[in-house]
Amino acid sequence: MLTSLAGSGSGLVAARPFRSPHHSASMAALVGGGKQARPGEISLAHLGVLFLDELPEFNRQVLDSLRQPMETGRVEVARAAAHATYPARFQLIAAMNPCRCGHATDAALACGRLPHCMQDYMAKISGPLLDRFDLRLDVPQVALRAMLAEPHGETSAVVRERVLAAQARQAERNGSENGRPILNRQLDGDELLARAMPDARGRRLLERMVDKGGLTARGFNRVLRVSLTLADLGARTRPSEEDVACALMWRGLSPAGNPVARPDWQREQAV
Repeated sequence: MLTSLAGSGSGLVAARPFRSPHHSASMAALVGGGKQARPGEISLAHLGVLFLDELPEFNRQVLDSLRQPMETGRVEVARAAAHATYPARFQLIAAMNPCRCGHATDAALACGRLPHCMQDYMAKISGPLLDRFDLRLDVPQVALRAMLAEPHGETSAVVRERVLAAQARQAERNGSENGRPILNRQLDGDELLARAMPDARGRRLLERMVDKGGLTARGFNRVLRVSLTLADLGARTRPSEEDVACALMWRGLSPAGNPVARPDWQREQAV
């Protein structure tokens, strides 16, 4: 129905959507609008993936308009002639270079404006929007020799089976809503605290990070959700110290205390 309203197709959509709008997209194109208050890309990505490549190249106001839908899972489009509420529960994945020239990590190729060019580039992304990303990973440049090497690590099929098993655990623990299992990303408030509180060592690590002031209230909840998901992937009943440490590191924070070793599959996925 959403694709029909947007004028981009008709008929039943059987596969989860993947939307990848260009960075020149307007606010109406991304969140919805126009004279007929049509759904935008975030609604067309409902229950699927919204991929934003070259994130800082998007207009900052357009990016900030994603903040409320990312929290509520819906967007309200109000126009003089129409008012509509559309679903928008999407998984946001974004990619960006370290700076405008793209060579900030290579001293031989970088421009002469370091580190200011990195700071200017990152300044295009507001703190509240960045705070809504659960995982932030630096992807190093792949050596040409490595591209010629034999593939190694887990296959997508193996990872898929582990993800399906983790989702089954979440459905068993969290129940369902409207015929769909309640996943960890939907937990909040007392329900999240009751189900995602880590073990004693994990809780002490989390408390140290809170005392250091490295987490916002939103970031705290997101670390709990990621930790719980890591526990589900590892078939553990509650998050461990290792799960909390990984959630913090993948959020770009340095865990207090000694480094904690990751399981092999977590190290492979972080590379």
